[in-house]
Parts: sequence; structure tokens; C-alpha cells
Amino acid sequence: MKASTGIRSKITRLPVHVAIVPDGNGRWAEQRGLPRLAGHQAGVQKMRALVEYLNEWGIKYVTLYGFSTENWGRPREEVEGLFRILKERIEKDVPKLHRKGVKVRHLGRLQDLPAWLQRSIKQAEELTKNNTGMTLSLAFNYGGHLEIVDAVRRIVADGIPPEKIDEKLFSSYLYTAGLPDVDLLIRTGDELRLSNFLIWQTAYSEYYFTQVLWPDFTKEDIDKALLAYSQRERRFGAL
Repeated sequence: MKASTGIRSKITRLPVHVAIVPDGNGRWAEQRGLPRLAGHQAGVQKMRALVEYLNEWGIKYVTLYGFSTENWGRPREEVEGLFRILKERIEKDVPKLHRKGVKVRHLGRLQDLPAWLQRSIKQAEELTKNNTGMTLSLAFNYGGHLEIVDAVRRIVADGIPPEKIDEKLFSSYLYTAGLPDVDLLIRTGDELRLSNFLIWQTAYSEYYFTQVLWPDFTKEDIDKALLAYSQRERRFGAL
């Protein structure tokens, strides 16, 4: 594992589930006089390297925020470009992740995406479904509010009596059913908000915010986030 030995030696406790909001792609491109899509391309390329690094650390679950339900409001060419970039990276990167035992999972409304992108995502899930290593969840066309609404609709459709509904049952109707709640949420790009990401699942998460733009985020930055998590005392409401 190639990283800062000094930082790594201080990390005594690791999160089970790390979620990342990889923000700053557009600003990274603008600072370099490049089109915004060049920033998204650089950001998506960065994802595989850092996912593999987290896998080396032994992190069992990683969830990446790729495209929110609010992102449909961006210019059409940017949205379509994002879809093309995702498809290209899935086809290029998933076989490599598969060989490392990574299981790929989609979170969000798959049915609203273009049919050709749906096929790529389903193929990635099918290829990796029996892997037992890291579970990599891609939140694409995802919104935290919508996830909760969809869960309520499914509970009502299944005719679950109100007295049978508790937190465990409700969680089983979320997109993230079967995944543990998030231990550490990392957001890059100097923004201090969740942006409708995993609202239910981050109720007791530790947050790590950094000014570093996502395409500039490095393994050393991952180490800093893991160190910050390791140094925090998690109480879950207890004294």
C-alpha cells in the first residue's frame, strides 16, 4: 500500500462504509480553461484509482454520488456527456474491479436513465453479483428525498400495517437495503452540505469536508480522511 507511512501508522480504526460526494469537477475544469465535461472525465477516471485504494485498506462498502435527481436541470449536453462518460468507464473499469472481487451495485431510479446506459449498469451488476469483496455502490439518478418517498410507496403497495413499520423494516425498502449505514462521509470541493445524499443512512455518520477538488483528491487525502475518522469518538447519542 503506497501512502504516507506516518499518517497510516496513526490510523487505528477504520470505517466499514465510506460514502463520497466527489464535488468540484466543473470548477477544476474551469480553472484550467477546459470544458466542464473534461472535469467530469477527470473525476470519473479518479474514481477507480481511489476505489482500488480503499479496497487495499479493506473498506468493505464504498458508495459514490455520481448523478443526482437534481442534476437533470443542467445543460442537456452536459447531462448527455455525463451519461456517455459513465458508460465508457463502466465498460473499461468494471472488468478490472471484477478481477479484484468488487461487487457493483446501482442506487437510484435506473428506469429513468437512457436504455443503453441501463444495459451497461445491469451488465456490471450481473458480472460482479457473486463477488465477495468490496461492495461499490454507484448512486446515479439518486435523490435522498425520492428514495424515502419510493420506500413509502412500496410499503403502502405491499399493504404493510402501520404497527409493523419500524426502522429496520423501513431500511429494507430503501435503495440501500442490505447495506450498513454510512460510517464516514467524505465531501470534496469545499462544500459543507449533504446535497440530498443518503439522508437516512448518514444520521450518525462522521463527516469529513475538504477544499480539495475531486480530480485533485489523492491517496494521501484518503489517508487524512481515514485518520480524522479514527480520531473521533462515536457515541450514537450515549454519554
